[in-house]
Amino acid sequence: MQEFKAQTMKKSAPGTKGGLNAEIQARIGHQLRAMYDDVVRQGVPDRFADLIKKLDDPQRAAEAATASDTNSSSTEGRD
Repeated sequence: MQEFKAQTMKKSAPGTKGGLNAEIQARIGHQLRAMYDDVVRQGVPDRFADLIKKLDDPQRAAEAATASDTNSSSTEGRD
């Protein structure tokens, strides 16, 4: 870990582009994949997938919004 910090703290030579070298980027990528692998495997819940589909199709989203507004206004005052 100390070696990793030392590499990231090094200043780049004048005239060169700053940033992380490929080895450090690969290490970060490996660690991120290890941390989030379980989340990726879980997949997208159905309700989110449905929402994404609605957002991808503006016509369907408009129809759903209209239907939702109609349903909510027709049930108002029934309490």
